[in-house]
Amino acid sequence: MTGLSTGGTGERGRSPERRRELLDAADRVIRREGPHASMAAIAAEAGITKPILYRHFGDKSGLYQALAERHTRVVIDLLRPEFAKAMADPRARARAAVEAYLETISANPNLYHFLFHRASAEDSRTHTRMAAIVRGVGEELGAALAAEGVADPVRAQVLGHAFVGMVRAIGDWWLENPGLDRDTVVDSVAGVIAGALES
Repeated sequence: MTGLSTGGTGERGRSPERRRELLDAADRVIRREGPHASMAAIAAEAGITKPILYRHFGDKSGLYQALAERHTRVVIDLLRPEFAKAMADPRARARAAVEAYLETISANPNLYHFLFHRASAEDSRTHTRMAAIVRGVGEELGAALAAEGVADPVRAQVLGHAFVGMVRAIGDWWLENPGLDRDTVVDSVAGVIAGALES
């Protein structure tokens, strides 16, 4: 693998392209080594030292938050189309959203555990940022439910946050129990969500 230049002061060192390269290197190491991948291994993958790696993101917290933004954006972009679907079949809509979420975290379990468990536990700013992202998804879902007239605005927000929290907790549990059939889990969660929406 070709290493990146160790120089951190040139114009390229501050460019979005350079930042993407460093995040790509972090992704490769975390996927390969798991959530306990070291910062030294990430720097080595990029062909630079740890201080230079941190310099590009301000500090380790900045790197954590950049990775969080990168990967949570992918999940949110997958879920938004499901939120926007008509409520003609609440169970099918819920099933599609839950399926999309579980598919994403199961495709990248090391990244998921790194961001939601290791990085959030190690760094208070990352924990706050991740919590804000999850809360934002709940608010967005609640707003969509309210706009569709599923519930009054307050109940819609309660449902939105409850559904997001439940699906995230189920995702954690499911990853820790790899023998569980995903379709059964998805159908069960979708049934709970549909029941709440129809009540």
